[in-house]
Amino acid sequence: MRLCELREKEVINTCDCKRLGCVVDIIFDSCSGQIEAIVVPGPGKIWGFFGTDCEYIIPFSCIKRIGPDIVLVEIQEEKFLHKL
Repeated sequence: MRLCELREKEVINTCDCKRLGCVVDIIFDSCSGQIEAIVVPGPGKIWGFFGTDCEYIIPFSCIKRIGPDIVLVEIQEEKFLHKL
């Protein structure tokens, strides 16, 4: 799968069935070439407007399934939400 294909998929948290957004970037280990995490923008400041000042960094081990349209993850949001 290419990054451009992964970026089109919606990320859903299976713990609370909440839509987190779409993948915007990946983090990978340059030595091994393995994907370490995916990056999803955090919630917007005011009802999703005016951009965001945080992002979800979701370890690859938390990805439960990658389907044709969505990526299912199992996370506790407060643990993986990081300020920019």
